[in-house]
Amino acid sequence: MTLHLPDAHGALRAYEPRTEPLALTPGTPFTSRTVFSAAHVVADPYADTTPDSPAAVDWDATLAFRRHLWAHGLGVAEAMDTAQRGMGLDWAGAAELIRRSAAEAKATGGRIACGVGTDQLPGAPATLAEVRTAYEEQLAVVEESGARAILMASRALAATARGPEDYLEVYGHLLRQAAEPVILHWLGPMFDPALEGYWGSSDLDAATDTFLDVIAAHPDKVDGIKVSLLDARREIDLRRRLPKGVRCYTGDDFNYPELIAGDDQGFSHALLGIFDPLGPLAAEAVRVLDTGDTDGFRALLDPTVELSRHLFQAPTRFYKTGVVLLAWLAGHQSHFTMVGGLQSARSLPHLARAYELADRLGLFPDPKLAEDRMRTLLHLYGVTP
Repeated sequence: MTLHLPDAHGALRAYEPRTEPLALTPGTPFTSRTVFSAAHVVADPYADTTPDSPAAVDWDATLAFRRHLWAHGLGVAEAMDTAQRGMGLDWAGAAELIRRSAAEAKATGGRIACGVGTDQLPGAPATLAEVRTAYEEQLAVVEESGARAILMASRALAATARGPEDYLEVYGHLLRQAAEPVILHWLGPMFDPALEGYWGSSDLDAATDTFLDVIAAHPDKVDGIKVSLLDARREIDLRRRLPKGVRCYTGDDFNYPELIAGDDQGFSHALLGIFDPLGPLAAEAVRVLDTGDTDGFRALLDPTVELSRHLFQAPTRFYKTGVVLLAWLAGHQSHFTMVGGLQSARSLPHLARAYELADRLGLFPDPKLAEDRMRTLLHLYGVTP
């Protein structure tokens, strides 16, 4: 049956949903790339909460989604930006998420890495000592869980640091005491405006030099870096300057196929929010790449970029709304609600376009279920044929 999808001007366009999904099944582990999907959290739709309340999480559905990712060979990057860290999920909720997901990973043999930040600090300005202590507290939780740590960019540090030397001091302190090599995370201000000027400068060349100085001082404590600047050329240049043995995990949701495919001087691994909705298809593409078939890899993954660029369009930080919409349409959860009420952060035309692009890719295991749920959403907004 035809769906009538609205555009930004209120006009309706006819769309014929596909009737068959892509045939994507779990396969062998990856051999050529290490791939993490940053995973969303499923809200408890029955919790009596407000946008200012602590997150109420449906733990069963949240962990089931992680098992779905692991079944397809993907690692899970836990308690990251995609899980609404700092946008609905506070540190108490993130700590519980880390403990539960790490235990589930251990039980199922899944790969997991977890975000370490400073979001337990109050909104008031913090001292550098307080920033270090907050990082240390979260690092201890992740290490005790048995997961790899991802040192996330800190809003508190961005607000407190006076220059590059403060970043060198804080990160050097944390790397010296980390029990295992960590992943360093550089999240650009398009994902979080509070991170403008990270690494001590708004000049990205100067910031890159400081970032590399942190790594060069402790290469044995850095498993890799996760770069989310949405600038493929800059990521490639940075990747080529890394010490031997330090991996680059692309976080570029605009240019990931070319960055993962790489060139004759190297390639990026992946730690991506877009691999939450793309999980099975992304896994299939990486297995094709494992055979050395770069063209086949690009043929599978290149068509997904239009969807990703749509979900991550400015204001980029609200991409989570589209991610959760697609999880609902795909049947991974029973509702379209989000912690903090973030389901309202994108317009109906934006959501309708996300549905259309995902359906064309064959991402929905049950296209009829996705169609019925999209029709329900349209009716809720007052759209009738």
